[in-house]
Amino acid sequence: MSGTPHVSPPAQPLRFHARAAAAVADPVLRTAIARTTDRAERQRANAVAEFPQFDDARLLGKRIKDHVIDNLDHYLVTFERNAIASGAQVHWAATASEASHIVVELCRAAGARRVTRSKSMLGEEIGLPHALDEAGFERVETDLAEHIVQLGGDTPSHIVWPAMHRTREQVSAMFHQSHRVPHSEETIEALVGSARRELRDKFLSADVAISGANFLIADTGSTCTVTNEGNAELATSPPRVHIVTAGIEKLVPSAAHAVAMLRLLARSATGADITQYTTLHRGPRRPGDHDGPEQFHIVLVDNGRTRMLKEGLREMLRCIRCGACMNHCVVFRQIGGHAYGGVYPGPMGAVLTPVLDGLAASRDLPHAYTLNGRCREVCPVDIPLPTLLRGWRDRSWREGLEPPSARWGIGLFAFAAARPWLFHLGLSVALHAMRLFRRKGLLRGLPLLRGWTRHRDFPAPAERSFMALYSDTKVHFKGSPV
Repeated sequence: MSGTPHVSPPAQPLRFHARAAAAVADPVLRTAIARTTDRAERQRANAVAEFPQFDDARLLGKRIKDHVIDNLDHYLVTFERNAIASGAQVHWAATASEASHIVVELCRAAGARRVTRSKSMLGEEIGLPHALDEAGFERVETDLAEHIVQLGGDTPSHIVWPAMHRTREQVSAMFHQSHRVPHSEETIEALVGSARRELRDKFLSADVAISGANFLIADTGSTCTVTNEGNAELATSPPRVHIVTAGIEKLVPSAAHAVAMLRLLARSATGADITQYTTLHRGPRRPGDHDGPEQFHIVLVDNGRTRMLKEGLREMLRCIRCGACMNHCVVFRQIGGHAYGGVYPGPMGAVLTPVLDGLAASRDLPHAYTLNGRCREVCPVDIPLPTLLRGWRDRSWREGLEPPSARWGIGLFAFAAARPWLFHLGLSVALHAMRLFRRKGLLRGLPLLRGWTRHRDFPAPAERSFMALYSDTKVHFKGSPV
């Protein structure tokens, strides 16, 4: 299962700087991002404040995930054995392309025409929407935000709120154009009603349902899925076939451990004590059941996860996809998710995308971070995201992926810093040169530092440096120099 990871290429090359600049210049997008992230930050803070044991729960969640990661082979075998015993069919996929191929072939074997899909970032990771479309199936996204994304022909911009980049006015225009029964008002209630009328009969007439899993419960072979709309629960009941796709890191030992993780997930993602719907799926329909699938398939996906165990990224396998790190990231809050160019945005995406797409294609992402540590502070399983991002930066440097200007600049600085006389001489020359560009005490542009001064003004350097003033001023306190 350690094959080379692969994810379907994004619609555009990973030109992070160009997309980030375009996002910053888009006031409508900035407003949409701020509205969602501000609300998410506030709701999480309130939820944590109302749960005094949150830090203890966080430590427990970290220990649960670390225990599973340390014993991953055992829990994978245990889960497979118990899932098969319950009537499920388990499939293993080493890569994204293999996973999407398995799902497409299962849909073909079922004679499917219409396929419903509930929100799953793993589905995006393995390129499943594109694969289903290419295979000729009618793909119906049942999550409201994913339905909006599908109508807009774009990709999710957030792992919890996929359509956060869209305004209500934009959604209203899309619904008017695409829905069979257009809505008469532009209120949230009217838009939701329009989506319900459009989607409900498709829920009930689908041949195959595809869902993700928030957790895989090893001792019962069950999958655990949480939603706030109930779409996954409704979509997976009528079809003859239910296919679950899940990363191998989603395992927990038991239902009790899943409950412990759910207490963290909901509070960190939406600020709720628990999501509106939490559903356990275990095998196909049994005699006497009124609903449920005739076939229940589970596709377990590696796609670089076992490689992460070997390459110093094992802590990232703790991630429960709550989105808290991006909601609190000062960079994400300015540019949104699409600027990152991959499936996963924000700090967690800056760690995962080099695994999925290769470091050469995504070397800018580990630098899209201020190192303020806020993402680790809010992570419900204490992933050391700043450390992992610095690790990618170091690797990018070692592999010669940084631009020549950066390598020459840092090389010259290191050479001068090892020679104090040269360092002070260069500093003096630089200070005098910068004074030539100052206007009213500010630096508005520097030839070699345009990336820093294009959008911000820097204070011009003082006439004399601190060290110069210190050398001229012999201040003593109780006989000791200060």
